[in-house]
Amino acid sequence: MASAAPFASLTNAPLRRSPPRLPRLRRFHAFSRNMRPAPAAVTSKVEPAPAITDGQVTAGGPPAAAWSAPKLLDDSEIEPRGVKDYIDWSRDLVRPDGGPPRWFSPLECGPCEKGSPLLLFLPGIDGVGLGLIRHHQRLGKVFDIRCLHIPVMDRTTFEERTVKSEKSCTPNKPIYLVGESIGACFALAVAARNPDIDLILILANPATSFRKSQLQSLSVLLDVVPEPLHITIPYFLDFVTGNPMRMSSTYTGRELSLPKAAWGLSKSLADILPCISFLVDILPKESLLWKLKMLRSASFYINSRLHAVKAQSLILASGRDQLLPSREEAERLCTALPNCRVRHFKDGSHSIFLEGGIDLLTTIKGAGYFRRSRQIDYVSDYLLPTPDELQKATEQYRWIDLAMSPVMLSTLEDGKVVKGLAGLPLEGPAVLVGYHMLLGLELGPLVTRLFLERKIHLRGIAHPFMFDRASELLMLDSSSFDGYRLLGAVPVSAANFYKLLSRNSFVLLYPGGAREALHRKGEHYKLFWPKEPEFVRMASRFEATIIPFGVVGEDDMSEILLDYDDLVNLPFYDILDKRINQDAVRLRTDSTGELGNQALYPPILLPKIPGRFYFHFGRPIETRGRREELRDKYKARQLYMHVKSEVANCITYLKEKREKDPYRNILPRLLYQVAHGYTAEVPTFEL
Repeated sequence: MASAAPFASLTNAPLRRSPPRLPRLRRFHAFSRNMRPAPAAVTSKVEPAPAITDGQVTAGGPPAAAWSAPKLLDDSEIEPRGVKDYIDWSRDLVRPDGGPPRWFSPLECGPCEKGSPLLLFLPGIDGVGLGLIRHHQRLGKVFDIRCLHIPVMDRTTFEERTVKSEKSCTPNKPIYLVGESIGACFALAVAARNPDIDLILILANPATSFRKSQLQSLSVLLDVVPEPLHITIPYFLDFVTGNPMRMSSTYTGRELSLPKAAWGLSKSLADILPCISFLVDILPKESLLWKLKMLRSASFYINSRLHAVKAQSLILASGRDQLLPSREEAERLCTALPNCRVRHFKDGSHSIFLEGGIDLLTTIKGAGYFRRSRQIDYVSDYLLPTPDELQKATEQYRWIDLAMSPVMLSTLEDGKVVKGLAGLPLEGPAVLVGYHMLLGLELGPLVTRLFLERKIHLRGIAHPFMFDRASELLMLDSSSFDGYRLLGAVPVSAANFYKLLSRNSFVLLYPGGAREALHRKGEHYKLFWPKEPEFVRMASRFEATIIPFGVVGEDDMSEILLDYDDLVNLPFYDILDKRINQDAVRLRTDSTGELGNQALYPPILLPKIPGRFYFHFGRPIETRGRREELRDKYKARQLYMHVKSEVANCITYLKEKREKDPYRNILPRLLYQVAHGYTAEVPTFEL
């Protein structure tokens, strides 16, 4: 078995604020303040690790609930960066200075949010430390970022204390370790050796699959190829260039507009040529041989200790990694690690962080991995979506807008029904209470229309199935629920409902829950509400406005062929049923009758020629000044039944009115749009 000595040399590097002889870089600075002396029991050949005191919350500080979600800056304020910047900035860093591995900050100023969690980046085999250059500015909004730089000819060893020393300064906050390739092995090793420290691992194409990779034979080829011709070895350019069709020379947050063929011929060669000379500087033959030896050692080391890794982990796997079998390795690690999730990027190459198809902060937020304390708080830890994130979320539901052309109606205070959303209040707190259509098909148009037309950000109370790790393993796409989390969905609980209302939020609530969204044949538009007024007294406590609403149209889109009662009679379905309806995601198990029949299942549907979705928001119901009155259970129940009857009335109103809509069917709507333009709003029935 290979020696672990070279592997230990990099995982033990101390955190530094002012590294020796660090070159002055454009837009770079080294930390030079808040130095603290090394503990007496620790000896090291380099300067001691500093305390991170700026903006940190140490033991005894304010609790996590005191935080408010920060609003990220518009993407237009993010300076474009890409491969060219990576190469230019790296040339300054790789100049020989005789210094050891050191940590540096890639930003001119600290994080925008006080007390932001620490994020440590562990580079891949290049060792430069600039692999996140496209993401520095976005990550810097919410993280205190430090990147590890390993000099080209460094062969030293250090004692482990970086993570421990930082944890002693901020014991109540997690430490993020973002590792790429071999850096992912380092992160896993640190987690295995420090199971009591709260670590969150973000692992991109981890090199734990070294034995199955193309790199196994690379050292043999290096022995016979003279320097600098070693850079001509197949797959070598993947260390930096990755997939030239997706590699952006600058970061715009969007895909390149040039055709792929034109990009491949004109841009890839222009980008690869500077990479060739650059690779000679950062990976000379001697250094590459050493790092391959270190890579082999690191892979063997961590594979023998995977059982000791208990940290929360997120694996980012590329589908076109030419160096490592990353996709298969991600699935293996997800099975081996008890607290691990996977996000696949089917077109990604080995250097995934330099490509234009991934936004690391968005991925972390979507997976539900951003938190500021030991336990995630889905309310206070939530980060508002950026315009780009909102646009991508909107595009996911665009097919519903095109196919179903939703109609939005609201009710003014005087009871008049109007087209549009003018009847909705602009200030919270407010609770939107309504009917949950089959599979929640109304969610996309509902959330996006309210945000785009009224600037109302709905925070949905969602089923715990959408947040459970085991649920992700059942989905064809593990990121299926990421969009809901990005838009602010929280697991259903009284505590989360309380926190949202205390922040004057607009809360989306479905009392019928999964029983309505996964109803049986012939049950469309039937309300399955509990008997107890679960939300009325909470709403009155914060004087929230209650807005009842109804929605129809599911029966114009599809018909249920097989429901739960049919599926349970099929052979072997009981196996899937047990996996879906595990104890961790069951709700209202103490209820009786139909309300207690909360089993989740995948309905088999027969599509129809699309009709139309109709939304009707009833007259807002004020609870201001009624807090004492609604403490009485009888009064609260009266208001609860009134809200339920209003939802039913909205549904009845829409079912009657849609019969008079000449554009209920998709064919008349298409003809109208052909004549008036595809962006024209299609008319509906007269009010």
